[in-house]
Amino acid sequence: CLAACFAVNAWAQDGTEIMRRVKDRPDGETRTVEVELKLINKRGDERVRKLKSYSKDYGADKKTIMFFTHPGDVKGTGFLTWDYDDPKKEDDKWLYLPAMKKTRRISGKSSKTDYFMGSDFTYNDMSARSVDEEKHTLLREEMLGGQKCWVVESVPNDKDEIYTRRVTWVRQDCLMAVKAEYYDKLNKLHRRLTISNINKVQGFWTMHLMQMENVQTGHKTIIRMDNQKFNIKLSPNLFTVSQLEKGL
Repeated sequence: CLAACFAVNAWAQDGTEIMRRVKDRPDGETRTVEVELKLINKRGDERVRKLKSYSKDYGADKKTIMFFTHPGDVKGTGFLTWDYDDPKKEDDKWLYLPAMKKTRRISGKSSKTDYFMGSDFTYNDMSARSVDEEKHTLLREEMLGGQKCWVVESVPNDKDEIYTRRVTWVRQDCLMAVKAEYYDKLNKLHRRLTISNINKVQGFWTMHLMQMENVQTGHKTIIRMDNQKFNIKLSPNLFTVSQLEKGL
């Protein structure tokens, strides 16, 4: 029994260490990217939105700001996040709506359950998550898409999260998640995330395509990332509510 307990603890620690290595994977001090979001309902109808995103590290914390550029009905909409590595400190999030000339503060509970701009990603999905916000357990190792992966189960400490557990496939060669399954309060599969087109840009492992599918509604969101740049000069003044309201 004692040996079994030690084995369980070792697997739990391995899961946490894997997810910490994923979060700490080198990706530069600053990043910019052009993003296309394609929203597809169960009938196959599509809506396309485009945005530009900028992010900068502040030690273990990160700030990100993004502005929609297309189409006209969302152009100028901005989203600002200050992500804190300390799990006891709630991340700050603001959404600017130019039509109303109003900035909305996204509350902690809303960020966990509300979806970002009609997509299948929650506001929390759009920002970095502290490793210590969840309990991680290494379930197994297996091949996926010809690559050896760790399969890690993550259970959120906060019961207000939209999911009760997430299972993530992490590629061992590049420490990037390539698939994740989110389960609802009834432990039924709710959403499935797939990540592809992974290669190196400026020496950093980089993803270029993401798809989040809500398997219960048939709605899905495809994110394509282009023109990614790392370690470029970004002013700290860019990551402020004042700049969010001014736009690009």
